[in-house]
Amino acid sequence: MTVALIQRLFGKPLPRTQADGERLPSFEALPILSSDALSSVAYATEAALGVLILAGSGALRLSLPITGAIIVLIAVVVLSYRQTIEAYPEGGGSYVVARENLGTLASLVAAASLLVDYTLTAAVSLMAGTQALSSLLPALLPYEVPLSLLLLLLVGWANLRGTKEAGRAFALPTYAFVVMVVLLALFGLQNLALVHGFSPDAPPLSRAVEPLGLFLILRAFSSGCSAMTGIEAIANGVKVFREPAAQRARATMLVMGSLLAGLFLAVSGLAWLYGIAPNPDRTVLAQIGMRVFGAGSPLFWALQITTLMILTLAANTAFAGFPRLAAMLAKDQFLPRQMGWIGDRLVFQNGIAVLVIATALIVLVCRGDTTVAVNLYALGVFMAFTLSQAGMVVRWWRLRSQGWQGRLAMNAAGALSTAVVLVVIVISKFDEGAWTVVIAIPALVVLLARIRGRYRRVYQAIAVDPTHEAQITVSAHSPPIGNTSVVWIPSFSRPTLDALRYAATVSDRVVGAWVRAEEDDLDLIRQRWDHVVGSDPNLELRILESPFASLVTPFVDFVESLEQEHPDRSLTIVMPMAIPRYRFDSLLLNQRGINMRQALDQRHNRVFTLVRYYLPA
Repeated sequence: MTVALIQRLFGKPLPRTQADGERLPSFEALPILSSDALSSVAYATEAALGVLILAGSGALRLSLPITGAIIVLIAVVVLSYRQTIEAYPEGGGSYVVARENLGTLASLVAAASLLVDYTLTAAVSLMAGTQALSSLLPALLPYEVPLSLLLLLLVGWANLRGTKEAGRAFALPTYAFVVMVVLLALFGLQNLALVHGFSPDAPPLSRAVEPLGLFLILRAFSSGCSAMTGIEAIANGVKVFREPAAQRARATMLVMGSLLAGLFLAVSGLAWLYGIAPNPDRTVLAQIGMRVFGAGSPLFWALQITTLMILTLAANTAFAGFPRLAAMLAKDQFLPRQMGWIGDRLVFQNGIAVLVIATALIVLVCRGDTTVAVNLYALGVFMAFTLSQAGMVVRWWRLRSQGWQGRLAMNAAGALSTAVVLVVIVISKFDEGAWTVVIAIPALVVLLARIRGRYRRVYQAIAVDPTHEAQITVSAHSPPIGNTSVVWIPSFSRPTLDALRYAATVSDRVVGAWVRAEEDDLDLIRQRWDHVVGSDPNLELRILESPFASLVTPFVDFVESLEQEHPDRSLTIVMPMAIPRYRFDSLLLNQRGINMRQALDQRHNRVFTLVRYYLPA
């Protein structure tokens, strides 16, 4: 009943052979990976105008030059990441580029920045979507926090059902928003050409509270750069695309960048021509919609509703990027290995679950108000931009392949530009909450480094020394005991050898069961087994194939088949277990073994023997 309910909620397990089938065409991958970037059109212009208005209404004229500068920066970053995807077709986000070209420390800073940014992006997007909903229906204002959490669960649930399910769910709202902004631009151009004219209206008078200087202009520029959040997601999510994945990702990056730049320019241009100023009661996009479509027009309502939808679904970019980045870190031992496990629906389900929990905590702390969180989440992405492009500069300099000078110059310009924006964000928004991210990123870097350090010490402690390990043989029993031991082999380590030795002393027959993961080398596994066991006929290695992502179910099924094959013999399941001396190590070790034992317990009552190996201090 429980299994049936889980499958109804999340879908039936998908075989590994369908992994390519779960990859998406560019048309469906675009909304999954670009909803955050495209949704920023709804607030990026307003963010820049909100800073310029501090110098008085006359300063709003600078919004168009600032928009132009941001579009140039968007073009540089997009072209840079297209080169990154080509150089790193398996996934070329800031973490990979920094790791390969700038070293471990820089890669951890990039990874920590992106983990923070993805989490804040999910929280800000969901809270902004809820606020848009409560603006339309004021009766929902007291329920913004529960509504944000409900939307969070819905987005997380859609992603747990698989990338194909998420692509179908999020494609329509994303494209609907793009269509509505395009219609806004076309209707606006028609109005300007036939009625209004192209002379800009004067904005409402507003008294200056700050002088118009270079620092304020840079602040406005950095606020407008919120339009660039989410650009990295395509480079991180290359494996979402169907083959040829890298080629599709590069093309999609160009389409996304063109859409983002065009829509951003349309909104900023219309705001300038219609003399739109920030209004606490109505967004800049809504004011433009009222001027172009009319306040009571169905097109105006469609614009608002699609804006609400894409702001809500913009969180999906984080759900596409965070789990994949966490899986990369887990593969490199900077996060617990279970963050890299692929679930039955061929998604990184543990990464999705962690993101749901972290986002929920931010929503609760902020009480559904984006004021604090929105000042923070651009910092991480510009840190990642800077490190990624600096890494590409180092790469071009090292390789010096054909055309490297032009590519290096473009990446260097991008690195310098994003570094300037990063410095401006830190300085201008430090007192507004950016200090928390400035502290959080180094703290997260230290945590990641400590996890890897601990993994290395643990693996060193349980590593097999081939020069001192005697071969294992099954003891001769007279009369025969009639017992078969099945030893689960997660790896060839000291705990595993201790388990095999124990099984050989209490059984007439020992079967070592290795569930093959996708990356396992069968020849190497057999060589290691032959070295440890030799030619003893009573010691047998079984390599179990797993048609699905789970490495637990094949072992459970194998145990059941042995019971049915030899009902007259007793069966003992021997499981090695490395016993940590520190509580923190329990998050790093034995997680799959714990799942294995729980799965066996759910089937039948069996004889278990845990062979404990105590790690040295």
